[in-house]
Amino acid sequence: MSFLERERSALERLLPGLDDTLADYGTVALEQPGSRGPALFKEAGGPGLLVPGEHGGRGADAVAAARCTRALASRSPSLAVAATMHNFSVASLVALGERSDGFAWMLIDAIAHEHLLMSSAFAEGRSGQNILRPAMRAERAANGWVVSGSKRPCSLSRSMDLITASIALPRDDGEHDLGIAVIPATQPGISVRPFWNSPVLTGAESDEVILDRVPVEDELIVRPDLNDASRAGDLQAIGLIWFSLLVGASYIGAASALAQRLLDAGRGSADIRAEVCWSLDTAMFAIERVALDVDAGRHGNEELAMALSARYGAQQIIGRATSLAVEALGGMSFISQPDVACLAATTHAAAFHPPSRSSLADAFGDYFLGGPLRLDAEKGNR
Repeated sequence: MSFLERERSALERLLPGLDDTLADYGTVALEQPGSRGPALFKEAGGPGLLVPGEHGGRGADAVAAARCTRALASRSPSLAVAATMHNFSVASLVALGERSDGFAWMLIDAIAHEHLLMSSAFAEGRSGQNILRPAMRAERAANGWVVSGSKRPCSLSRSMDLITASIALPRDDGEHDLGIAVIPATQPGISVRPFWNSPVLTGAESDEVILDRVPVEDELIVRPDLNDASRAGDLQAIGLIWFSLLVGASYIGAASALAQRLLDAGRGSADIRAEVCWSLDTAMFAIERVALDVDAGRHGNEELAMALSARYGAQQIIGRATSLAVEALGGMSFISQPDVACLAATTHAAAFHPPSRSSLADAFGDYFLGGPLRLDAEKGNR
């Protein structure tokens, strides 16, 4: 089996024609501001990738989703990161649908049937925060709520059809309930402000999305049943597991694009080419191992620790594999082929998604001594 064949086959099976189309555009074009990547993903049915088949989606399981993400990233890391934010939100919404009054399934149906892209304004981008902790504030209004707040960076800020956000719904007793709002991006009060100044991953559209007293009807808010701490922890774990798997696969895919160029050019020694490829495959095997547990319905604290371990281990492998590949490709490739420099720079962003590796060092120290992995023990890099 050739390098990346497993991943490209999964992408072709679930989103036919997309891989060839992305290859025709080329990495450099897809990594530019205003990239066609999100539109191509949408046209291929990508928004429904993780939506169950009975709701009109492609019904991809976690293993297939990780493979598709690696294949996407090998063509366009920006698209893979943007798709990760959408798919993570969909996976979280599916989990909420299984724990709420059923209205979430109507939204999930619409995402699949209407090919709607969804940006994430959950708290996953904020170090040290529970992913379900309300990221937006709400006030009661005549026909529902008005929601305010901002998310930066927010991928798919220019292509989103929907925004999903955790919000605090105030109660008469001064406390609040958790709500998950799914808001049409065309609602008044939503604006996008430039934020992403790096030349890397510009095609992911990661700018600031601002909500200024945006009207949201009650019908567009899912209220998860979180009567006990274990249920809230379960949802937190599901979201972070999916996020870790897909983000990990994204950057393995970016490094794999360099490995593919190394193979195609026949540069470097045979042992260097082999090491680059097998090390990246090894990182992917770790991601897939956790994905198998998710597909078997296991997504507790143990699986969360495994998912984060796989992601952090992948970061180390990606760094070495990228360095070896770029050196073997040679200085002229780096100078004359802009995609080589772009991909090499992109792989460094693997370390920047919270929770960072160093911030959970104490938590993992306790975990490896037999305790649970406590995310509230996160320290540093806030």
